[in-house]
Amino acid sequence: MAGMNQGPEPTRKRFSSWVTDFARLLFREYTIFLVFLLICVAIAVAKPVFISVANIFNVIRQVSMIGIMAAGMTFVILSADIDLSVGSVAGFCGAVTCGLMVRNHLPPVAAIIVPIPLAAALGGIMGFIITKARVHSFVVSLGMMSIARGLALVYTAGLSIGNLPRGFGFLGGGMVGPIPVPVIIFALLVLIGYFTLGRTPYGRAVYAIGGNREAARLAGIKVDRYRIANFVLCSTLAGFAGIILSSRVRAAWPLAGQGWELDTIAAVIIGGTSLFGGRGGVVGTVIGALFLGVLRNGSDLLGVSPFYQQILMGSLVVLAVVIDRLRQREAR
Repeated sequence: MAGMNQGPEPTRKRFSSWVTDFARLLFREYTIFLVFLLICVAIAVAKPVFISVANIFNVIRQVSMIGIMAAGMTFVILSADIDLSVGSVAGFCGAVTCGLMVRNHLPPVAAIIVPIPLAAALGGIMGFIITKARVHSFVVSLGMMSIARGLALVYTAGLSIGNLPRGFGFLGGGMVGPIPVPVIIFALLVLIGYFTLGRTPYGRAVYAIGGNREAARLAGIKVDRYRIANFVLCSTLAGFAGIILSSRVRAAWPLAGQGWELDTIAAVIIGGTSLFGGRGGVVGTVIGALFLGVLRNGSDLLGVSPFYQQILMGSLVVLAVVIDRLRQREAR
């Protein structure tokens, strides 16, 4: 009977406890989103042009290519791997696409389709070596970064490729109503990635592999198969992002995409995906990519030197990894 008449005090305590737990969850899981909003407000106050519709679409368009690659990278990092080759694969596929149109006179649609299997094959080769030869993904992808860049240099003879058909520019520079085409592609891929990770056996397997690879293997999950598929997916999206870049500038050059691997990995890690695997998701990656895009755009509007921007971006990556490591220790 005593438990039936606890009075308002226990109820207030329980409510206070729920509010405290919710606040801790919000701070732990969505810190980057709150910081992102604060930075947007600060930049908007300092430079009101930041919140103009034209500038917002410009930021999202710039972010879309890194975001497309980061969506694929999320799968790789969730399974406790890493891919350093994405920038080089993007540059190679962009160069091949432009070369097929200029040298072989292929129509834009065919020229876009042909390099995609090449990108997938590069990812498959990496995944096969990593899983079957038991070589760390850092080492193999570092080698592939050099190989893909070398292939781009050989294919282009170190020169840029221009004089592309006007219709090719629609993929990277076209609009559907007020929305840029790359933004639509990015949004669709994010939705597919979100559904795949959250609602399919493939997504559950990726999380399980990242959480405990040996336990996943003992549970009957084909670990090697899923890891190879992750690298194929990541390379394919990287190649597609490189094609979008070439379409946007209507040209290709062998060093295109250089440094994109850092931005891609940074977007994933800053978005909350653990570098040690098993925790994170595509939504966080989107926030991380937008975070980087807003920082760059805001820095340009405020007149911050690109040299200092590089220092800032690198510092953010290190800070995100340190925070992730502290979370890992706390979880233990």
